[in-house]
Amino acid sequence: MPIPARAKTSGLKLAAAAAVGGTAMMLAGCDSQSGPTLQPSADTRQVTVVGAGQVQGTPDTLTVNASMEFIAPDATTAMNQTNERQQAVIDGLAAMGIDRKDIATTRADLQPQYGSDNTSIAAYRATNSINVKIRDLNKASNAIGLVVGTGGNATRINSISYSIEDDSQLVKDARARAFEDARDRASQYAQLSGLNLGKVISISESGGETPPVPMPAAGPRAMEAAVPLQPGQQTVSFSVTVIWQLD
Repeated sequence: MPIPARAKTSGLKLAAAAAVGGTAMMLAGCDSQSGPTLQPSADTRQVTVVGAGQVQGTPDTLTVNASMEFIAPDATTAMNQTNERQQAVIDGLAAMGIDRKDIATTRADLQPQYGSDNTSIAAYRATNSINVKIRDLNKASNAIGLVVGTGGNATRINSISYSIEDDSQLVKDARARAFEDARDRASQYAQLSGLNLGKVISISESGGETPPVPMPAAGPRAMEAAVPLQPGQQTVSFSVTVIWQLD
């Protein structure tokens, strides 16, 4: 059927209106791995960017998790031997200047050990574990040597990790770098789109944690000599999402 001239004109007007409406866009969803995403917005133009910031600091604390473990024919002997050896370790650490509040028991258990038939109990294994937080890194090597020397073959060094006791300033610095990174990105997108960067609409953040740096544990034989320790550097990372208005 032929289309009346009036209807053709209306269709052209609707298409033109849609083209004009398509020029009001919102620039959003940009990060370091993907480009900006355009979304229609009837009221305002805006750009959303994710900024990242990192700073490094030197660890000042070492945490050691060490266990004493004995196997004996009866439960009482196994537990008593383990507890006595661990108590000697705790007393020795305190004597060298480590505060007792920085020594915490993390595990104390007793497990039966079955014989070859897997039905009868042949012995008992007792384990007592502690976390030792060493704030003076100059004492770290001697402290680990004391643990091994006192515990002997009953010693198990489960983990060693460095951390930063107070990383609040590092977090502030990383946050500032993340925001500046977001501002630089937003300014570039504003320039590319022929607009000016306006006021901040919203800010959301994530990060700021400093995970401890683990070190591989070693057995007692490897720790008979002085333990070489190197704290290295830790990285504090921060991420911030900022939305700016585009004028």
